[in-house]
Amino acid sequence: MIPTRISVLKRPLFGFAGIALVLMMHSCASLLSVANIASCKFRMESMQNTSVAGVNVQGRTDFRGLSMADAGRLTTAYLNKNLPLSFVLNIEATNPNAREAALHGFDWILDIDDVEMARGRQDQQINIPGENGRNIIPMNISVNLFEILSDRSRDALLNFAFNLVDSSGKPTRVGMRIRPTVFVQGVPLSYPDYINLSTEF
Repeated sequence: MIPTRISVLKRPLFGFAGIALVLMMHSCASLLSVANIASCKFRMESMQNTSVAGVNVQGRTDFRGLSMADAGRLTTAYLNKNLPLSFVLNIEATNPNAREAALHGFDWILDIDDVEMARGRQDQQINIPGENGRNIIPMNISVNLFEILSDRSRDALLNFAFNLVDSSGKPTRVGMRIRPTVFVQGVPLSYPDYINLSTEF
């Protein structure tokens, strides 16, 4: 598994006009590479290992379902103003083309209940096999709920991380937006806009 490196989100390197200009200057192979990525599809495939301050909340619906020991850990974390929510979000990419598609990472924005929680960049080479091949991209994400939601009541804050995943492991209240990057003749090109992902293609 390749870990997620969180960094400052950058603005698109090129708009539509810039992409068109660069593509006009390069080879048919480069054009084909970009076209392959453009027709690939992405979705949130599953969510795993959801925890808050080290307490497993995967599949749990509210704070009341915890043991006294786990409830005590979360209460202590709240009093210390440190409630790290951590999970692995698996992104699935499929490629309907005959040729393999290569992706050189993507910028991302994470939302929960339409509240922006974090943003960063997944920096890795991602190869998606052709002929409807697929690739699973695991993203290790961690955010401090107290820093983002400090205006909420204790109960609301402690319960925020529950019921994020359904019984099949699919995210429910989680939203993810990505902006893929490809390289054309060594020049990085980012999509002009973010792609909103759901649990279905």
